Amino acid sequence: MGLFKRATIAAAVLLVGFTASSQKQEHKWKLTWQDDFNGTRIDTSKWSKIPRGGSDWNRHMSDQDSLYEVKDGKLLLRGMVNTNPTDTVPVVTGGVYTKGKFFQKYGRIEISAKLQSAQGAWPAFWMLPETGKWPNAGEIDIMEHLNFDSIAYQTVHSYYTFVLKEENPPKGGVNKINMNEFNTYRVDWYPDSLVFFVNNRRTFAYPRIETTKEGQWPFTTPFYLLLDMQLGGSWVGPIDKSQLPVEMEIDWIKFYALPKEFEKEE
Repeated sequence: MGLFKRATIAAAVLLVGFTASSQKQEHKWKLTWQDDFNGTRIDTSKWSKIPRGGSDWNRHMSDQDSLYEVKDGKLLLRGMVNTNPTDTVPVVTGGVYTKGKFFQKYGRIEISAKLQSAQGAWPAFWMLPETGKWPNAGEIDIMEHLNFDSIAYQTVHSYYTFVLKEENPPKGGVNKINMNEFNTYRVDWYPDSLVFFVNNRRTFAYPRIETTKEGQWPFTTPFYLLLDMQLGGSWVGPIDKSQLPVEMEIDWIKFYALPKEFEKEE
């Protein structure tokens, strides 16, 4: 047998072994929490409606029933022109979060969703710490979509990235989505890294590094989940009311615990 043929066979054996090992590890991700939205209304044991605030992302939040719907196994969150004469905001948006009801430290989160497009539409799935102030305590952006883009943004925020504006390591990446179809957005959260995917295609990884600069890795406490159909703001740009309403559909959400082989000392 020639040297090249022996090397090829050895490489194949290693590849098979690696694949089998990877599959074995995948099977150890234990489901800890999920919502398939199979009922007729939002499960209030899991979700609360996000209250209005003063930031770009929540300044139009409302609890109006027309912004929320559960049907055909999907959660629908909408952004609409405001028709309530007692409310002064020009548009209203729907959003829910698990704050105070479910939060997790480390593991995997997957979300299957379909997005609509409009000028000023800014749907997002993201995570914030159950305790601590922004940005010092961190933020994990699983998906953000702008206007009519054919890509999704996945990002991390912290004192290190937002205040110090450090770019080593890079704080985010983009990945192509299938427009007008359901896409799966995923983050694998380890004690030493965050790894982002769209439809099982890796977007980027944000590692914990050795540095003397403050706040590079605040991702050591439990985080809760936010889903919101945002409109307008300095990043996404102006809203075209003629293109509203706009909505997103969430098919399912799953959280998994971190497999024991990945657990490390903090």
